[in-house]
Amino acid sequence: MRHLKHRHELGVKKAHRPALMANLAIAIIKEGRIKTTLAKAKALRPFIEKLITLANRGTLADRRLASSRIRSKEAVQILFNEKVEEFKDRPGGYTRIYKIGNRLGDAAEMALIELIPAADEGYGKKRKAKKAAKKPAAAKAVEAVVAEEAEAEAVVVEDPEAEVEAAVVEEPEAEVEETKAEDPVAEAEEAPEAEAAAEEPEAEEETKK
Repeated sequence: MRHLKHRHELGVKKAHRPALMANLAIAIIKEGRIKTTLAKAKALRPFIEKLITLANRGTLADRRLASSRIRSKEAVQILFNEKVEEFKDRPGGYTRIYKIGNRLGDAAEMALIELIPAADEGYGKKRKAKKAAKKPAAAKAVEAVVAEEAEAEAVVVEDPEAEVEAAVVEEPEAEVEETKAEDPVAEAEEAPEAEAAAEEPEAEEETKK
């Protein structure tokens, strides 16, 4: 199946497109930056980046492949002998596109496309290091929140237990005190009853006599 085989047609025939891409590639290799339509810039980006990949390999076969695609010995010499040093340590991302508005007349979207040099500021930033530095701070904040929640739960759980233990300890003491207080009263009440019971038999004997 021939899916996605008609990208970047650019309104020209098939025989015209390779020549158009070759001319744009020669211009950007020599000048470093060119102004063209946005559609042509987007079509040129994969074309020129594949040529730069060939230059990074740098074999004789790769040089011949590049010559067959852009048909300019001068541009191939510049790319393989001079420009390639700026792309040695990069796996891709050799070009950048800027949108610059619409063209007067036909209102076509215009753009600048340029080769990104090795000294560009965008390649000096260490974004991964910044993300790695942010993660420990976030982890610490999460740990602090979890610790606070655990402390709050511990306080809530410990209070009822303390109250229950205090109640259990206090109740036996109260019972002991109550029994001690009640015993003398009971003894005082039982003593007159015992004396009355002892006096009754004596009274009966006297009456019999």
